[in-house]
Amino acid sequence: MSASDIVLGFGITVILAVGCQIIAAKFRLPAIVLLLPAGFIAGHYITEVNPEKTLGPAFSPLVGLGVAIILFDGGLDLDFRELEGHSQRVVRRLLLLGIPITFAGAAFLAWLFLGISRSAAIMLGAIVIVSGPTVVTPLLEAARAGRRVSRILGWEGVTIDPFGAIIGAVLFQGLVQHVHLGHGAELLSFLRSIGIGLLGGVIGTAVLWLLLSKLNLSGVLATQAIVATVIGTAALCDARRDDTGLIAAIVMGVALANLPGIDLPEDRRFFKTVVQMVIGLLFISISATVTTTSVRTVLAPTLALIAGLVLLVRPLVAAAATVRTALSIRERAFIGWMDPRGIVAASTAATFGPPLATAGISGADKLLPATFLVIVGTVTVYGLTAAPVAGLLGLTEAREETEAGPEVPPALDIDDAETGEDQEEP
Repeated sequence: MSASDIVLGFGITVILAVGCQIIAAKFRLPAIVLLLPAGFIAGHYITEVNPEKTLGPAFSPLVGLGVAIILFDGGLDLDFRELEGHSQRVVRRLLLLGIPITFAGAAFLAWLFLGISRSAAIMLGAIVIVSGPTVVTPLLEAARAGRRVSRILGWEGVTIDPFGAIIGAVLFQGLVQHVHLGHGAELLSFLRSIGIGLLGGVIGTAVLWLLLSKLNLSGVLATQAIVATVIGTAALCDARRDDTGLIAAIVMGVALANLPGIDLPEDRRFFKTVVQMVIGLLFISISATVTTTSVRTVLAPTLALIAGLVLLVRPLVAAAATVRTALSIRERAFIGWMDPRGIVAASTAATFGPPLATAGISGADKLLPATFLVIVGTVTVYGLTAAPVAGLLGLTEAREETEAGPEVPPALDIDDAETGEDQEEP
């Protein structure tokens, strides 16, 4: 395509991204509910909007850097003081138990309903492991389901994303290089990826500490330094190993939120503006790569897959994560009814789906459209039902009482202060 086509496509993408977020804010909807169909329709009618045709091979690495910025921002909201006792236990189980349960359940359902090969089903199972702050946060804000449930789901949404992406990257390399599962190579590769991401996060954190604490950068200049450091660190990690930049980004975000001596810029509005713009651009761009023909062929079986994820897999994950904890039945039920998929699932499918199809993996061409439908389906289901379910379970009223009551320290829930139910058992 010519330079004018690329500029036109980018301009339309920006207009759609911002326009959808404005409309969503006015009607109190999660922006993704409008971004995905808008990108899908635009990609069908306007060739210049499809980034695979305008950017080519550069699209995938740019998506990875954009997701790193989003996850870094999510990490900034993860304060360890807000996660103690049984809440911490539940989050830990949602990762240690929830990831393999979701992986296995989604892979089996994909193989059963979509009729794809075992390799493609395993890949789709890895792709839909993730949730993400881009969809969880607005849904929780709309549901007002209580501080403890919200912070548990918030921590899960942010921390599970890099693990799902890394698992997907490891599986992708194994499938492309014809490495047999179960021989230990995948585990070693996974651990190596984690190590690279953690090392990059530590180095990036040290750079941020120098910039913010020693050079005393502040305001817009500090925000620019943060963005540059996150993108630079994530790019270096990804250049060494795919998707390790996501782990580095989260490590840096959590570090800034928790380490003493590192203060966030007083004004995060500029950074939030960057993050929201990136979210809009990514959702529009990725959904523009999905064709109507590919969606039509997987629509019915993917609806069955979504039903299985919502009604079977997620409740099983919630039951395993909350058993023998102080969470009430109502809180456990809400955790079992909240697992939307977001930008990391979309970016992973867009990155690995086409190359696997080219490599001859049967059913790999269905990965991106199926993931697109899973994202749309889960966000629609949870977006329409989160607030009513929270009200039905009586969690909304509890949240309103909390907000109306006296201010408490951030590390302590009002329910915890009165009953001590969120403390570890002896």
